[in-house]
Amino acid sequence: MGRKNEGGLVYSTEAGGKTCPECRHPLEQCQCSNDTRSTSSDGTVRIQRETKGRKGKGVTLITGLDLPEKDLKALAKTLKAKCGTGGTIKDGVIEIQGDHRDTLLAELEKKGWKAKKAGG
Repeated sequence: MGRKNEGGLVYSTEAGGKTCPECRHPLEQCQCSNDTRSTSSDGTVRIQRETKGRKGKGVTLITGLDLPEKDLKALAKTLKAKCGTGGTIKDGVIEIQGDHRDTLLAELEKKGWKAKKAGG
């Protein structure tokens, strides 16, 4: 029932902020999850709307982007600006506040991604 890594360094002033609990490097330099995580096996970006666990507030989820963290953040910033709303990145998934599936689909296709709407 124990966790893989009990405890561990989470924040270090020497390292300049938050550190990875696995390799203990600063998060910007972490090599643990950058290369091993692949969010899509078929190369298709999926855009879906979800309200579950958000007290009825809808968000648009963008999955299947196999990009490094830096590029994912830049893309998320561009997409949030295009929609005129906020959002975040969680576990390699871009979350945009509100229902912007059509706008995001057009924008991603314009940027050269193979994208489609998913879900209901």
